[in-house]
Amino acid sequence: MDSPSDFTPNPRSILVVEDNSNLREALVAVLDNAGYEVFQASNGNAAIAEMRQRPIALLITDLVMPEKEGFETMRQFIREFPRMPMIAISGRPDYLPVAKALGAAVVLEKPIAFADLLQAVRNLIG
Repeated sequence: MDSPSDFTPNPRSILVVEDNSNLREALVAVLDNAGYEVFQASNGNAAIAEMRQRPIALLITDLVMPEKEGFETMRQFIREFPRMPMIAISGRPDYLPVAKALGAAVVLEKPIAFADLLQAVRNLIG
């Protein structure tokens, strides 16, 4: 069987990784309403499992999560899916420069301004 890295993702597919179910559902709804194909995970371990099942064009990840936090998740995505752009989100503004240095294309502070998120997504994947 081919691995997800062996085939091209839907260019409008997004994986949202957020442990807060209310925020995750809101992000999914906003992106879905904008015409994106959205998948979701509640932590980094679930995100990696999801990504291994299907290729995704963009990762949006929280930085503070149980089980596998966002920085560790980002590092694993960089190793396994190095060409995938990432957006990091956090309620801890001091974490955002670290995420940017690690490889996030965009960093956004919580509470998320949905217009800013949609603009960042459009800039990265159309």
